[in-house]
Amino acid sequence: MEKDEKPLTLLEMLQSVLAAAFGVQSGKNRSRDFSRGKPSHFILLGVIFTSFFVLVLLGVVKLILHLAVG
Repeated sequence: MEKDEKPLTLLEMLQSVLAAAFGVQSGKNRSRDFSRGKPSHFILLGVIFTSFFVLVLLGVVKLILHLAVG
């Protein structure tokens, strides 16, 4: 395998998921993801990131409501 054909590392996939979530993914990285990444890995990381994001938002809202009422 050539260097460009290696599977993506976990760190590269996490960076891609975060960049895509915030809408700042570069064209170069997007091309890399489509050529070297597996869709199932990105789907799984996307679901995990989204769940974590929602839980953090819920925690922040509960904390703010607790502080506002108390």
